[in-house]
Amino acid sequence: MKREALRVEPISTFLDRRQAPVSPVTRAGNMIFVAGLPPFDPETGEIADVPIERQSELIMEQMKLCLETAGASLDNVMKCNVYCTSTKHFAAFNNVYARYFPHDPPARIFVCTPEWFGPFDVEIDCIAMM
Repeated sequence: MKREALRVEPISTFLDRRQAPVSPVTRAGNMIFVAGLPPFDPETGEIADVPIERQSELIMEQMKLCLETAGASLDNVMKCNVYCTSTKHFAAFNNVYARYFPHDPPARIFVCTPEWFGPFDVEIDCIAMM
């Protein structure tokens, strides 16, 4: 089965500006893979310098857009991987995350990373099935 890399606007344009060698979402058969993305400001394409709650919302909205572009929704998500700069953000992140998955949330891992390559605190990737 062939992998299909999908463009998701405006996210793909934001990644192109940074010359990032990544597709926001790929699809093969009934499987969908959404890349971990920084919290892009949807108006400017810059990485938003905002509190963890807003970063989490921006990323969840981007993930939702990527899934919709691939023909899926949050209901199709099987697993999320959450990468965060500190355990102190766990409760605030969970409050936002629970709004997007209010019933029967997908499997998930929350991993703290000691270093980051950008000025943000959280990144999420996911796997979904159609």
